[in-house]
Amino acid sequence: MPTSTSELRPALEARARAEGFCAVGVCAPDAIPDAAPRLSRFLGEGRHGQMGWMGDRQAWRGDPRALWPECRSVVMLAMSYAPEHDPLEDVALRDRGAVSVYAAGRDYHDVVKKALKRVGRWLIEAAEGEPEIKVFVDTAPVMEKPLAQAAGIGWQGKHTNLLGRDFGNWVFLGAIFTTLDLPTDEAEREHCGSCTRCLDVCPTDAFPAPFQLDARRCISYLTIEHRGPVDEALREGLGNRVYGCDDCLAVCPWNKFAVAAGDMRLHGPHRAPALAELAALDDAGFRARFAGSPIKRIGRDRMARNAAYAIGNSGDPGLKPAVQSLCDDADEAVRDAARWAAARL
Repeated sequence: MPTSTSELRPALEARARAEGFCAVGVCAPDAIPDAAPRLSRFLGEGRHGQMGWMGDRQAWRGDPRALWPECRSVVMLAMSYAPEHDPLEDVALRDRGAVSVYAAGRDYHDVVKKALKRVGRWLIEAAEGEPEIKVFVDTAPVMEKPLAQAAGIGWQGKHTNLLGRDFGNWVFLGAIFTTLDLPTDEAEREHCGSCTRCLDVCPTDAFPAPFQLDARRCISYLTIEHRGPVDEALREGLGNRVYGCDDCLAVCPWNKFAVAAGDMRLHGPHRAPALAELAALDDAGFRARFAGSPIKRIGRDRMARNAAYAIGNSGDPGLKPAVQSLCDDADEAVRDAARWAAARL
């Protein structure tokens, strides 16, 4: 079994791929010096909307060394969740809700984190000196996308998501912080060229400029993170999307190199649920319907609100009874959305 860091690097990649990851790279914890100023500008402009947690522990988020001073190397890994269908097909369905591809199956936090832990345990056993590790998947104050670019996995495209020449942009990212001094990879440069497909397709004009996102206009933010009523000027742009949005990801030309999902549990039963069914769910029904899915985090009320907007945008009078039943809902945002939808129908 390899012990030196030079021997560990290729063995680490082989192990990561065996666990379902499609790319792995290493960078130093101080490899993203521009991340903190970029984050500060984003927050200062209020583009994070109601996501106050982005400002919490801002110093940790902008500097991995502040998060864990003992860290000497950051291992970044990508796992594909590439769909087996064109997500834009679901956006065209009148009586069904479009769900972001990443949320159609098992909660990726569980799938990716368990795979990361297996790679991490292997790393501890394979290296000499009893190194320490910490694993992170999305929920910690870690800027995964800048770190992944610094580690050479890919680059942040004009839609601000990570993409790579070997796998497109349908990937989850995970990080292993370690006290090991591992050989680092060369940072990846941007390869978007003059393409603006991701910017042009956005239904709510959420990109003020290439490589910039205003979350307050982003459908993923509005349907998942935003509490209360959505601005009426943005409701029509939501279309039938009830959880997230994939438009900017779906049109990226680099997806012609997409690889199969690293774990088939990431594909599942939550694609395009019926809008009438979503509108009829009570809290217990919602929790049962979306158990084990990332969708569960938004709760029944937010899903009912989103379903009402989608019904209002459907142009289908047959769905009016479903939304009328929500006009006296206990939740104020649901009532507002339902009355707006009923008036449109």
